[in-house]
Amino acid sequence: MSVPERATGVKGQVPNLLTGFRIAVIPLLILAFYLDPPWSDWLPLILFVLASVTDFLDGALARAWNAGSKLGQFMDPIADKLLVVAVILMLAVTGDIAGIHVVPAIAILCREMFVSGLREFLAFRRVELPVTKLAKWKTAAQMAALTVLLLPFPEAGMPGLILFWIAAALALQTGWAYFATAMPHLREDGQ
Repeated sequence: MSVPERATGVKGQVPNLLTGFRIAVIPLLILAFYLDPPWSDWLPLILFVLASVTDFLDGALARAWNAGSKLGQFMDPIADKLLVVAVILMLAVTGDIAGIHVVPAIAILCREMFVSGLREFLAFRRVELPVTKLAKWKTAAQMAALTVLLLPFPEAGMPGLILFWIAAALALQTGWAYFATAMPHLREDGQ
């Protein structure tokens, strides 16, 4: 079996450009929440779905075109975290996530900060903490839950919140798995 030729030029940069787009759309998405209806009902949803689709596309294109890069490996999970955190905060501001449902929101936010800090710490020790398949499912569950919560229909609220709790459970499970993987590298030298 032959190794596919590595994409170069613009084609080789498309996955990173899609990741960059996902980050760049966040301020527009936040502003969309403050528009008058019907814009505030639909534009956050459209922008979030568009950004979420780029998460799937950047990885698929990087694999198909052999265009993976260290920058992409670094930026992709950060883009996902920024997008998810921004939407969770805005849904809390609008009251779509309130009461007991703030618990999974806090769990997700804490997990995202913890794993980011863990990756940063391990980078100083030149240890990589690659994204796991379950973490990819966690991201998909978060994006699905937030998409449903962004739907401007009252009947979407409960299914969205159920998905949100499932996403939080996956977030905690993957956060624990990353911590367990990193544990041998967290000890001080000589101990």
